[in-house]
Amino acid sequence: MNRETRIGLGLLVALGAFIFFMLTVGSLGGIRPDLTEYPVGVVLADGDPAVRHASAELRIVGWYAELAGDCVGDDGGVDASVAWLQRDCPLRVLLSEQPSEDVTQAELERDGLRLAAPDGRPFPSRAEPGGPNLRLQQLVFTGHFDDSAGQRCVPDRLARCRNTFVVSTYDGLIR
Repeated sequence: MNRETRIGLGLLVALGAFIFFMLTVGSLGGIRPDLTEYPVGVVLADGDPAVRHASAELRIVGWYAELAGDCVGDDGGVDASVAWLQRDCPLRVLLSEQPSEDVTQAELERDGLRLAAPDGRPFPSRAEPGGPNLRLQQLVFTGHFDDSAGQRCVPDRLARCRNTFVVSTYDGLIR
């Protein structure tokens, strides 16, 4: 083995050692919570998400469904500062499994994690004017529970307001 071959092998071993060192150092410590994606099933199984997560920013993955024109309920009352949080319609939820095309409002309310946003904007646009607005892929919603506006909800909706996931943005899971 000549000198150039030994130098080349030495550099290759040094590069491998450097990569191993960087991977080891990079894996120290825990996963950053702001990068953790929670499946919607885990969030729903934990019970009261407002107690478990408080107002920490989370990323929740699930199947989005929206029921607007066929939704039955009120628009949240006269207090505009909290109507967006306590309204019944449009109903926007995140589910553990893809719902069927003929899903009912009762099924969405029972099985889904309720979503809301102060300006109503960070949600997917409607594909069709009637029926549920469903997506062909899971989405990742970023937001928080226990919004400060929830304290102004009417008493019989206070728990629902606290456990509504207030969305700041969303993105597709499949990239």
